[in-house]
Amino acid sequence: MDVIEKPAGPADLDQQWPRLHLERGKSTSLVEQIVQEVSQLVRQQSLTQGCKMPSVRQFAKCNAVSTFTVVESYERLITLGLLSSRRGSGYFVNRPATLASPAVPSPQLTQDALSPDLYSGVSTALPVGSGWLPPEWYGDDTLLDSVRQAMRIPSQRLRGYGNPLGFPSLRQHLAQTLSQDLFAVDPEQILLTHGATHAFDLILRTLCKAGDVVLVETPGYSNLISLIRHHGCIPVGIPRDASGLQLDVLTEKAVLHQPKIMFVNTVLQNPLGTSLSQPQVHRLLALAEQFDFWLVEDDIYRELCPRPEPSLAAMDGLRRVIRVGSFSKVLSPALRVGSICASHSLTGELLRIKMLAGLTTSEINERAVLHALSSSQYRRMTERLKRQLDQGQIKAQQILQSAGLQLLAQPRGGMFVSAGLPNATQNVHQLTQQAQEAGILLAPDHFFSLQESPYPWWRFNIAWCDAPLLQHFLRSL
Repeated sequence: MDVIEKPAGPADLDQQWPRLHLERGKSTSLVEQIVQEVSQLVRQQSLTQGCKMPSVRQFAKCNAVSTFTVVESYERLITLGLLSSRRGSGYFVNRPATLASPAVPSPQLTQDALSPDLYSGVSTALPVGSGWLPPEWYGDDTLLDSVRQAMRIPSQRLRGYGNPLGFPSLRQHLAQTLSQDLFAVDPEQILLTHGATHAFDLILRTLCKAGDVVLVETPGYSNLISLIRHHGCIPVGIPRDASGLQLDVLTEKAVLHQPKIMFVNTVLQNPLGTSLSQPQVHRLLALAEQFDFWLVEDDIYRELCPRPEPSLAAMDGLRRVIRVGSFSKVLSPALRVGSICASHSLTGELLRIKMLAGLTTSEINERAVLHALSSSQYRRMTERLKRQLDQGQIKAQQILQSAGLQLLAQPRGGMFVSAGLPNATQNVHQLTQQAQEAGILLAPDHFFSLQESPYPWWRFNIAWCDAPLLQHFLRSL
């Protein structure tokens, strides 16, 4: 397809910007098709450096797609380095591209970020890419005793659905703990959920509508990107690397897109394992205030951190920060108990959406969590777990680096380390497929990123990095 010249206006749009060859109903989304076709035009220099792209509205009209599809496509092209945006002027071709076509997953590779094998815990494959720790790392006694105690629930408590906000005694305990350790909060500001992902879903349902822009870290939590798209919102990535969030990029995106909300994993970020510094947290709060968007602090790893780290919720006092917590990492993912801390007015709105979507959460699970938190063994268990994670981090990093992998960042602790192969001759899909055939489940870079990675990398769960099967596979690369 030839592009004659850059568009000047909607009147002669069809003559100056021919339609792309988009096919609806394909397994490849419209966004991916647009990115691939425009990338090809830039590589062929049919679109030359400095050429102005059609406006979002013009592009959408010409190709009969929604403006949301165009915005996401342009964002991906920007992250690939093919386009740039100029405030008040539009989108421009950034440079002639000599890059290969965006990688398309091998049709043989069935694993994705929502692969059941990464969550079920019953797969025979080595779960190196999973997000949970082996049960023996926690210590069986505390958790099993808590579950037994929770099953002794008074019979009268089985007559109703339970408190819509969640088990009152657990919310009281959380309020006391948070007030002592981080920030003042009362039990009525705490809403219990089925884990952190359920909390994110409730927040999106409450605060966003289809078409809203939602900022996410890239790389960041894999399921969040899919969840945002499921709600019809547009995820826009803010790069995060070894030095933290690229806040200058955040400023540009905020000016361009007027985001409604941003999700941030402040401490022991998944997948990098890093934490934001105090200056970055202060500046992030200032930007949220300046551009009037909500901040959702994904704070589920704080108890695994070997040292104190900054807290967005503590600095903000729950004015425009919503804190999400979970017990999946410090107790067990099987319990499915998380929490939302928010202002009184927002908690009421979140409660209404929680009841519309599923009424209440499991009081039995919440009682089990309370028994675990209240036990004399809990503090010793978490301290032991942190020491084990620290030792596992050292060992995992040594194993990965000795196999020729390069760390994306130096983790501050926790259960994850991300590393890749800068000089790999195969793409990440081929290598992940090889690992799967060898009985190893990996979590590749595209699970976590909105942008194309310059080389293949994976998130490794340190609990399984010393397995001989993985070490043999890594040495074979």
